[in-house]
Amino acid sequence: MSLNPTIFWLLAGAALCLMELFVPTAFVIFMMGLSAFVMAALSLVLPSVSLQVALWMLLSVVSIFLLPRLLPKTKVAALSDAQEVETLTEIPAGGAGRVLYEGNSWRAKCEDETLAVAANERAIVVRREGNTLFVMPEKLLRY
Repeated sequence: MSLNPTIFWLLAGAALCLMELFVPTAFVIFMMGLSAFVMAALSLVLPSVSLQVALWMLLSVVSIFLLPRLLPKTKVAALSDAQEVETLTEIPAGGAGRVLYEGNSWRAKCEDETLAVAANERAIVVRREGNTLFVMPEKLLRY
């Protein structure tokens, strides 16, 4: 039994789009799946399977490289300015400790490496690097 090219492209598109859920590839597989859906429609008017495959590959490559340029640029979610945290452990001078930020324990360092921050003290988040928050004691920043 021969598989209809339109059905093949629909199945391939669905499989590729679903694979993106389990194997995150920065939408590469997803774009290949969308190209397969386009090929399902075009297979109704293009009888040559080899031409369909070549066109699918071309559509996939073009969409992978052009679509990110057409989408609006989004910023990665960042910490809001001047977020208050409470230290869970002491943050020794030049060392790291733990703070409670938005209900979760985060690794934290004091922005000024010569200062220590006591446990259970309020602090202000100055910046973030990866999973480390850089804080300053609230008493130094408040008037």
